[in-house]
Amino acid sequence: MQVTFIGGGNMATALIGGLIRQGVAVSGIHVVEPLAEARAKLVQAFGVTAVESVESVPALGDVVVFAVKPQQMREAAMASASRIGHAVVLTIAAGIRLVDLRRWLGAPSALVRCMPNTPALIGEGITGAYATPATSVTQRESVERILRAGGKVVWVDAEDLLDPVTAVSGSGPAYIFYFIEAMEAAAIEMGIAPETARALTLQTFRGATELAERSTEPPAVLRARVTSKGGTTERALASFDENRVQEAIRRGIHAANSRARELAEQFGKDA
Repeated sequence: MQVTFIGGGNMATALIGGLIRQGVAVSGIHVVEPLAEARAKLVQAFGVTAVESVESVPALGDVVVFAVKPQQMREAAMASASRIGHAVVLTIAAGIRLVDLRRWLGAPSALVRCMPNTPALIGEGITGAYATPATSVTQRESVERILRAGGKVVWVDAEDLLDPVTAVSGSGPAYIFYFIEAMEAAAIEMGIAPETARALTLQTFRGATELAERSTEPPAVLRARVTSKGGTTERALASFDENRVQEAIRRGIHAANSRARELAEQFGKDA
């Protein structure tokens, strides 16, 4: 498989590292990255070919991965348009709709849009992906192989569902960190040393997540099993309910979904 990354930032770096660990030949990976310092880091870390402009890549290969910031996508796509050929195009730029990307590229048929999240940087992410109908099974498999370098992959049946994916898993790590902050702060307020508060909080999240993943029962049942009548957990959950915490979380995720749609409109403008 021959892959060209347009953009060599953190997410591209994570995927490149994962691909090499999967056994993809270094010679089959090219990176187009305008920043000299970033190019030097990629070459040093992986031994890949990193160049300043897309014109310097002899052939873009089987998959072209756009891993630039959303604000840079229009320029990057138009600069690459004449070189795409029969490659499948994968975009990991948040908020870039395929109708806009297709317009900038000159209407290629095989396109995949996805939304990864930051745990992909350690191979523990999850990516939601959508492929156009013209994308072949083989092309989807090639794209999935790339995305699995960052963790799990789920496919959705409509591009519009990537906005909710963004709201849930794309932004989701920030929600988790937010809750971790609150738990650590409460522990410290009650006299626990900061390093102990961190250990208690992180392992609680890690263990609870693992338990939920291994269990066939819904989270509500697992929660109820921890909640003894008249006990400490019941008191905490009653406080959460009184303050409508669960409702606030749902409202926040809906707000993220609305913002994802707004950004797609903004980034899709040609002027």
